[in-house]
Amino acid sequence: MATAIVFSAYGGPEVLGPLEIEEPVAGPGEVRVRVRAAGVNPVDVKLRRGDFAGLVPVTFPQRLGNEFAGVIDQVGADVTGFAAGDEVLGFTAMAAYTEVLTVPADSVTGKPDALPWELAGVLSAVGQTACNALRELKVASGDTLLVHAAAGGVGTVAIQLARRLGARVIGTASERNHAYLRALGAEPVVYGDGLAERVRALAPEGVDVVLDAVGGASVDASLELVADRARIGTTVDQKAADEHGIVRLRGARSAGMLAELAGLAARGELVLPIAAAHPLAAAAEAHREVETGHVRGKVVLTSG
Repeated sequence: MATAIVFSAYGGPEVLGPLEIEEPVAGPGEVRVRVRAAGVNPVDVKLRRGDFAGLVPVTFPQRLGNEFAGVIDQVGADVTGFAAGDEVLGFTAMAAYTEVLTVPADSVTGKPDALPWELAGVLSAVGQTACNALRELKVASGDTLLVHAAAGGVGTVAIQLARRLGARVIGTASERNHAYLRALGAEPVVYGDGLAERVRALAPEGVDVVLDAVGGASVDASLELVADRARIGTTVDQKAADEHGIVRLRGARSAGMLAELAGLAARGELVLPIAAAHPLAAAAEAHREVETGHVRGKVVLTSG
């Protein structure tokens, strides 16, 4: 038997609890992974609260978690390139808060030795979201990119990847995070009323592209700053995308993309702070932290 964290009704963090499950068996094309670390993301909080009720299928007791790192202990038929004992990181859907899971072999990539377990476990979701967003918005050298919620996980990665592309980055954040953004290579600006005017003062030559991870008023400010709505993207605000014709950012995940990100992180060329690490049994506390909306970097659950 193994332990997974589940919820059996929508509600606050207290609805999360342990459930003993039968250990899964790796089927054809799959690997079984003993999970060492799993990332906790805002989407997990929204699913638990019921924000997506009726939109995302849920079967109680429902598990959570879309990213993980661990050690393969079983390889299914037709799998090549992996063996028991391999250290990997990967992605799944609503299943990673657990001690053990099975996933398609093409959903994992080898963990570089220099990559810490906690960082490996939180890299996939925000890393691939940021990478896909920059590609879809065609961010290139010479662009001025505005990132909303720049101190969060997606923003942290997006700043660094955009700077590697040669873009100038302006990031919205509370003042306590401004030094952090400068260290990442971004120019900080306070969010809130008057944001568009503050951005114009910082970049009188204009903004070319926007990556939004907040929605609402941040989108409104973005519409004032960028005329080409194909270059305004949001990861969170479907309503704004429908109403204003901006891009609802999604993008497919891949082991290849994750391998590139893991390599950058292992070499110290991509920084993603761990705001807090909790044992698997303390998933409720991890959710409380993420739910504040003020996490710098990522929160991770650990096991093993």
